[in-house]
Amino acid sequence: MTSLEIPVNVARLCAKRIRSLLGLRDDFFDIFVNPYYFARQGLLENLAQFSPRLEGLLLDVGCGSRPHEKLCVSASHYIGMEIKGSHSKADVCYDGRRFPFRHGAFDAVISTEVIEHVFDPEHFLYEINRVLRVHGLLLLTCPFVWDEHEQPRDYARYSSFGLVHLLEKKGFEILGFHKSAADVRAVFQLINIYIYKMTISRLERLDYLAALIVIAPFNLLGSALFRILPRNSDLYLDNVVLARKI
Repeated sequence: MTSLEIPVNVARLCAKRIRSLLGLRDDFFDIFVNPYYFARQGLLENLAQFSPRLEGLLLDVGCGSRPHEKLCVSASHYIGMEIKGSHSKADVCYDGRRFPFRHGAFDAVISTEVIEHVFDPEHFLYEINRVLRVHGLLLLTCPFVWDEHEQPRDYARYSSFGLVHLLEKKGFEILGFHKSAADVRAVFQLINIYIYKMTISRLERLDYLAALIVIAPFNLLGSALFRILPRNSDLYLDNVVLARKI
């Protein structure tokens, strides 16, 4: 499961019902009720720029509930893979070490918000490289600034320089690199994470009320300020990188 797949609470359920009734797009109410709004939007926007380049047979490593399958519009076939025992919609499960595929089996691989949960990232990237054909593409994301999550299996954070070094060391050439929310939205996202984790309860109605009263103003303010304040490429939420096997 990726960090995008936050627990579904009454806020999201109510928003879904209202969207359905009014015929609104799926993300219309996210800015009002989603405490992970800036992280989610930033990742989706950057993934959408790179994902059309993933063609042919595609493997999603750590697919979870397959939230990015719909972005892989150019792939001829999508295969989702997860660790055995995880609650997911995977087509294939594996032991967390060796991918159950032959060398060069795939034209492209996507892996979003997974590598930070891998204790041996070099072996993880070796396996991705192994199952990719020569010149096959990898679309990889991972957080730079984020709180601990999915404890205790949260092992690392990567700067842009560290991630590039690791990928090049394991036989990849960098084709494109984006820093998600490299502006004041990163600050507002951290504030919202703090508020959300301090106010979440087992009472769904209270969670919904807290989101509307506390989360929504910060989402709206951050959305306005990032358009007028300068960017800061040193402080951002996520790395989004497109690489090619060489």
